[in-house]
Amino acid sequence: MVLNPVISKLAGKLVVLASASPRRMEILRNTNHLKTPDVVIGADTIVAVDGTILEKPVDKNDAYRMLSRLSGKEHSVYTGVVIVLCHENENKSVDYRLIDFYEETKVKFADLSESMLWEYIDSGEPMDKAGGYGIQALGGMLVERVHGDFLNVVGFPLNHFCKQLDVVFNTSGLLLSQEILAHSETNVKDEHTWPLGNSCSTNPAAENTAAPSLSSREQLTEVIGTEREDNGPQKDDLQRIIELMDGFKASKALFTASRLGVFDLLQSRPELDAAQVAQEIKASVKGTQCLLDACVSLGLLRTCQKRVYMNAALAQGFLLSDAPHSLGGYIQHCDQTVWPLFTHLECAVRDGTHQHEKAFGKKANDLFQDTLYNNQDIKLRFMSAMHSIAKVTGRAVATAFDLSRFKTACDLGGCTGALAHELTKAHPEMRVTVFDLPTVVEMSGRFSPQHSENRVSFLAGDFFEDELPKADLYILARILHDWPDEKVHVLLRRIADSCTSGSAVLIAETMLDGWKPHSALQSLNMLVQTEGMERRERQFADLLCQHGFGDVQVVHTRNFLDALIAFKM
Repeated sequence: MVLNPVISKLAGKLVVLASASPRRMEILRNTNHLKTPDVVIGADTIVAVDGTILEKPVDKNDAYRMLSRLSGKEHSVYTGVVIVLCHENENKSVDYRLIDFYEETKVKFADLSESMLWEYIDSGEPMDKAGGYGIQALGGMLVERVHGDFLNVVGFPLNHFCKQLDVVFNTSGLLLSQEILAHSETNVKDEHTWPLGNSCSTNPAAENTAAPSLSSREQLTEVIGTEREDNGPQKDDLQRIIELMDGFKASKALFTASRLGVFDLLQSRPELDAAQVAQEIKASVKGTQCLLDACVSLGLLRTCQKRVYMNAALAQGFLLSDAPHSLGGYIQHCDQTVWPLFTHLECAVRDGTHQHEKAFGKKANDLFQDTLYNNQDIKLRFMSAMHSIAKVTGRAVATAFDLSRFKTACDLGGCTGALAHELTKAHPEMRVTVFDLPTVVEMSGRFSPQHSENRVSFLAGDFFEDELPKADLYILARILHDWPDEKVHVLLRRIADSCTSGSAVLIAETMLDGWKPHSALQSLNMLVQTEGMERRERQFADLLCQHGFGDVQVVHTRNFLDALIAFKM
């Protein structure tokens, strides 16, 4: 597209850029050195990956969280632009019209090593950039490919902007055509408003004579609506909806492959074809082929021209039964407990209650006593699930704060002791007591790490009923979200009674602040499973304050759980 015929339309007018971005200023400065159009241009850029918006990092750790999330993935860069076209009337009132649009560019990051990530972060470049990188400078070394407008990633979609100017100034019948300009001059003389829709005028006559106001989206439809209608739904929007509709299929493919032992099999015997895998897992060749190909599409398996299958890195890291960070136990829990509960989500939303009776045919007075722990298999499955999460999140929680002042800790509902062991590894002077139900303590030995130091002990009891062990630090990891506020107050009151000044409570939960997709979905998870809920940081602080805890500090660990600590005042 030739830009001169478009840019020349702005000659002699004042352009105001409503942005502090040096990148946008540079892009627009390079395209025109014109003087004074009555146009205000505003723009903002965001980066989105896996349904989460990444804005500018607040510090180096936040930059690391963003960039590590982008590593090896394709993400979208969106810039929203607003063009405000203004006209000052003879009576000094101002009429204006808004045109807005957005541009999306797909960017694929390479797989980034830790050293490359930190080298880039230490350069200081990520700090003032959406998503934590600048593609036009050092950040370009992180990028594998770009699909779309490169300048949009820099911060301003110049090509799309010029197309909009072309529509505004060169299309007959639109905003600044000679016919409307002439009409506007007549209206001004008659003390009516210029027909731009929204008006800042205080002239009473303006309210009755202005042209109908159109939203910016309607204005775009007015300009290119016919073309949009002919082209049908936007491809990316349709793809996103399809991904959401198909999400349960991906989950069930993962659950099924895990239950059938596909990942452990391909770790012990890589490069098997579908027929060989089918024979080993005692399934049909047709069904096995479909399942393996689905796992390839999800990035869990790899294949080659010989049509044999191998584990991908994701499977090796999290899906093997003996992997250090195996989520096998939690996957099994999701498959056999969470999945049936979620099939009754509509009832949970309508009733506001958990769905154990509908899902399993059992009414529970106490979920953890009557339902989760009522037989050996369910006990082991639940404990294995909690062990999986604690292994993955334990180190991040244990190192979120400087806990060196605390010599004794009590992990209430600490299950298998996985978090307790991470605490003792991170803080060599600390001793931790795991306080949980007798049936849990009885089976905890099955999960204890071999050759561990004898600084983790187990004590049986009910933290709602029995005397709590004395400790400098009380730990509540994924405990409070199981209960409504009334029961949380009971537990916090009991902890406060056991604390002395300077003692503290360490809470590890999924915080709802920011409404990350994972957090909001976890809130639904608690709705169908328990009496409780996920909470925001402020809610935790308010609960703790009522029991004499203050100086609340929060760390977003970039892991499954966030960490909060509060001190007894």
